[in-house]
Formats: sequence, structure tokens, C-alpha cells
Amino acid sequence: MVGDWGAEDAAAQSRVAQAMRAYVKEQSLNADALFMLGDNWYGPLPGGVKDKRWQVQFEEMYPKSVFDCPAYAIPGNHDYQRMPESKVAAELEYAKAGGTRWTMPSLWYSFQFPGKKPLVTVIALDSNMPSAEGKWDRGTDFTLKPEQVAEQVAWLKSELEKPRTTPFTIAMGHHPIFSNGPHGDHKMLIRDWEPLLREHKVHMYLAGHDHDMQHLEFDGHPTSFVLSGGGGADLYNLKIAQAQRGPMAEKVYGFSELVVAPEMLTLRHMDEHGRVIHSFTKRPDGTVGL
Repeated sequence: MVGDWGAEDAAAQSRVAQAMRAYVKEQSLNADALFMLGDNWYGPLPGGVKDKRWQVQFEEMYPKSVFDCPAYAIPGNHDYQRMPESKVAAELEYAKAGGTRWTMPSLWYSFQFPGKKPLVTVIALDSNMPSAEGKWDRGTDFTLKPEQVAEQVAWLKSELEKPRTTPFTIAMGHHPIFSNGPHGDHKMLIRDWEPLLREHKVHMYLAGHDHDMQHLEFDGHPTSFVLSGGGGADLYNLKIAQAQRGPMAEKVYGFSELVVAPEMLTLRHMDEHGRVIHSFTKRPDGTVGL
């Protein structure tokens, strides 16, 4: 998984992507999925679905020869920009065009993987929230409308209430619910999403948005909060030190690997050189191993 990757200056993205490709080959991995955690396109995407950036910064950067799998994508705040047309609309259209691994059937959706004998139910969410007053259109920048926010919360509740058919459940949204980075904790997501994750014992919440790598745990909370925002955009200084709230928060470029087995999830944060900088495990009963 990789977040905040589609920077206009692709130098850091290229280094992280090279590390991803090398890691897959060195470990002889067959990836079942790529998780693209939002802020997929910074800056203009003037050609929409036909813009050359799709080839250069997605298809070639994470090539099918290495990642022959769906690339499950969610929108970030930079995707919710009109440059000149809506970039998130282009992403939805690119997924519908066919012949690509880019997978974004709607603004929010769910899927299971692997395809055969699935072990994880993934709930992909759109975390682009309007202001507290409900303002959603700021010209170039925009967000979900208040009625869409309500619709998504109702959908999330219904998804979580379905009988569980996999040992693990993961949710992902671009914005972190809790973050040690400069954006901090997200009041609206704490209000609307966090109680549902807690109630239904969701195993992990994956996010980007702050340009760093994090893993946060809270006493008595069933959900591990993971942030993988080191995909290529300029890095951010942490606001809360790892020693204050962790177990891990680091200003570093990188990507993450999630290994799924019936009895355990293993998440590894990797730096831009493909070195493991943090890892932990999670069991179906919620037990965390560091």
C-alpha cells in the first residue's frame, strides 16, 4: 500500500516505487492487491482519463509485470480538485474504461481478498468531509456534500452489520482518524466513524494524508490505526512524537506491506530503500504483537 504518491515532482515517488518493485522481486511475492490510499494526483490532470500522467506515474511506476493485481483506490483531498475538471471524476472514469488494474467502482465500496477463500473484508471509504457548517464547494477544491456524508455513514453501518464471512475486517480512508502529524486527529471522523469501528471490532484502519508513516494503538480500542503517507509528496514534520503516542510515527518516505493469513495479519512499514522500519501482527481476536 502507498499513500500520497502522485506528486508533480515524481522523484521521491520514483524512489519509493523502485523500492516496492525490488522488494516484490527479492521476496518472490505475488501481490494480491495494491491499496492506493489517496492524493493520487497532485496538481493538474488536464487530459482527464487520457492524461499522460496515468501511464507515467501509475501504469509504468507500478507495472503489471510486478503488480499483476487490482489497484484499489480511494480519493484524497488533492483528488477533489478541478484542474480544470474534477480529478476524482477522472479517476472513476479511468476505472470504468476497462483494461486497467485501477479499481474505484464508486466513491465508497467494499471488497474481499484474496479472490479464492477470502480472508479480509475491506471497506474503502471517502473521507473528504465538508466543513462543520456543511460548506463543500470552494471553487477549485471541493468535498463530499452533506447528504453524501450521511449516505456513506448509513452504508458503512450496514456493511459492518452484515454477518462476517472473513476472519479480518479492514477499513481505509485517505484522512486518518488519529494522527501524530500536522493534520492531527479528525473531529468529524472521530464523531461518525470511530464508534462504528470500535463497536464492530474492525481490525485496522488504513490512511494517508499526513506525509509520514505511523502506527497508533489506544488502550482498549480494537482497531489499529495505520498511516502510510510516504509515497512521494513532500514529507511533514510530526506534531506528536512517537515517544508520546505510538508505537510508531516517523517522518520518512516509504510504503507498507500487509501479509494475510487465516490466523494473523502482519503489517510492515518499509522505507524508500525497502528496509523494514516497523512491523506488527494482529490476530482475529484483536491481539496485537509488536
